Amino acid sequence: MIKIMLVDDHELIRTGVRRLLEDNPNMDVVGEAGSGEEAISLIKELNPDIVLMDLNMPGIGGLETTKKLKHLIPNIRIIIVTMVDDIMFPQRLLKAGASGYLTKGCKSEEIMRAIRDVMTNKRYISPELAMKMATAVDDDKSPFTELSERELQVLMMLMGGQRVSEISNKLYISPKTVSTYRSRLHEKLGVKTDIELTRLAIEHGIISGNYKL
Repeated sequence: MIKIMLVDDHELIRTGVRRLLEDNPNMDVVGEAGSGEEAISLIKELNPDIVLMDLNMPGIGGLETTKKLKHLIPNIRIIIVTMVDDIMFPQRLLKAGASGYLTKGCKSEEIMRAIRDVMTNKRYISPELAMKMATAVDDDKSPFTELSERELQVLMMLMGGQRVSEISNKLYISPKTVSTYRSRLHEKLGVKTDIELTRLAIEHGIISGNYKL
């Protein structure tokens, strides 16, 4: 029996994935979490074999959560299931310890295939993303690839609508430091305002095009 934990801030998505997985007699959803912080607090109690996790969530987000979960349980397998299709993110997440990366547009059969693959210690990336990664040339390179992990983390939290004070509290850094990271983001990405930053993020698939400016 494969024990699976679902981590996504949208309850409707968790419910849909739970129903899909529970139709398989070899899979058992042992728990759910609505944020990375909640997942970290539950992980040792639930002791899942696999975590299916969103990338964009309130709080520290999927990248930092992946690193922390792997630190707590090194042999845990994490599959990212997200709307974000920028080719930079699979690379960053795999480096952080994830075993797979799927987009939420994938079919149910692909989720099952990813689970089976990572349980045999293979890595799984959506075929569309794998093709984009294989055919990418320097001219297609995302400007977001130049960001450090901390800059990327602050970016995702800003794009999630979190205020400087919230980011400061969750990352244990001062508000001034958060503002410095925001200024670096503007400089590195060649934008002047957060609205321009958001538009660039939408253009490169960092956040959904349904995001309200």
